Amino acid sequence: MAKFKLTLEYDGSRYSGWQIQREERSVMGEVVGAARKVFQTERLDVYGAGRTDTGVHALAQVAHLEVDTKLTPSVVRMKLNDELPHDVNILHVEKANPRFHARFDAVARSYVYVISRRRHAFGKRYMWWIKDELDVKAMQEACPLFIGKKDFQSFSNEDPNEKSTIVVLQHLQIHEDGDMLVIHVIGSHFLWKMVRRIVGVLVEVGRGNLSKEDVRSFLAQPTNAPAQYTAPPSGLFLERVYYEKEPISKEYRILFRGT
Repeated sequence: MAKFKLTLEYDGSRYSGWQIQREERSVMGEVVGAARKVFQTERLDVYGAGRTDTGVHALAQVAHLEVDTKLTPSVVRMKLNDELPHDVNILHVEKANPRFHARFDAVARSYVYVISRRRHAFGKRYMWWIKDELDVKAMQEACPLFIGKKDFQSFSNEDPNEKSTIVVLQHLQIHEDGDMLVIHVIGSHFLWKMVRRIVGVLVEVGRGNLSKEDVRSFLAQPTNAPAQYTAPPSGLFLERVYYEKEPISKEYRILFRGT
């Protein structure tokens, strides 16, 4: 058996997320289906670094593919892309150590969330348009409250696959990019809907509906309050997955620049 590390990008608009779900179209399902056609076998394994939610996109998702083949990485990439739909694209394929695991070997994940402060003709599927005036400074001042090893139970739905709600958040910043706000967050891992709820709470701080004390209370005591502020999936991108010895960067990529 050969093992490959895949780096891929996708537009999540048409999918129920990365993970295969019964009777739902998923990104992983498309990759598995393409691999079965290319390798003409059911005996293969595909596993992603993170389970992006319905409608969430990826600029550089990582997955591993284990299959019996002698094809080179470049040929594997070409053949998989020939079978994949237009909104899923393999960027890079490389041979991986037989013990490599896309999820369990990852040491950090980077997400970006894009907010537009004006109506956009082209990017509706890739951002959240907010008509209200936002106090960006207040949002930025609330960011440090999330940094560190914290219990993010209030910012996630219950997930039987997660044993703990403790997450180490290494970086959270809000950048102004023309008419856009880009929220960049890096953490050890992320819980179900966690990034979207952090974004939603920060937006309510910007609207003046929540204070820094409210944010502190959400982190100090489990509450369902952040659920009502969950940001839509359209603006969220898995930007990068980090592995051992890879330097973690505070730089980020987005699809559109602000104007």
